[in-house]
Amino acid sequence: MRKLKLQMQVSLDGFNSTGPNDEQKWVTWAWDEIKDYVLNLLDSCDTNIIGRKMAMDYIPYWQDIFTKPGHQVYEAAKRIVSIRKIVFTGTLEKSAWERTELAKGNLTDEINKLKKQSGKDIIVYGGSSFVSSLVKEGLIDEFHFFVNPVALGRGVPVFDKLENWQQLKLKNSITFDSGIVLLHYDLK
Repeated sequence: MRKLKLQMQVSLDGFNSTGPNDEQKWVTWAWDEIKDYVLNLLDSCDTNIIGRKMAMDYIPYWQDIFTKPGHQVYEAAKRIVSIRKIVFTGTLEKSAWERTELAKGNLTDEINKLKKQSGKDIIVYGGSSFVSSLVKEGLIDEFHFFVNPVALGRGVPVFDKLENWQQLKLKNSITFDSGIVLLHYDLK
């Protein structure tokens, strides 16, 4: 069965955003350090799931970067543009993007159907409320957190919808020169 993997930038105090207008300017950008990890993780997946709110900016952003071969994150853009994308929505009637499908059913049922399909694993990057819903339902199998050396003091966590605690098992950790620490956990 395929796994659902979360990759997310988080602050030291566990937030992934400071709110609806946060462009994550607080993220310590160390692409040259984390690039290999990010690309290898992406290469292990053939499907990218996205919440509707995030998809509105996320997909056009990566499509734009894909038109700029000299861009620092072009290699990531190539993969993200070409990968199958599934946008979870209750409001969109049709997809406006290439290689993108819509999922409109029950979240747990839709994810379990995807996990049962053949192919590589599935990746999710956000947004916050979408990931919180996935976490609440225990649907994420692997967590890949890039913990940035900054405390925000407020913001949007991904574990805010949990009704009971979730046990995670540390699989790997990497410390980067920038101060970012990668923490890879599996759901127990």
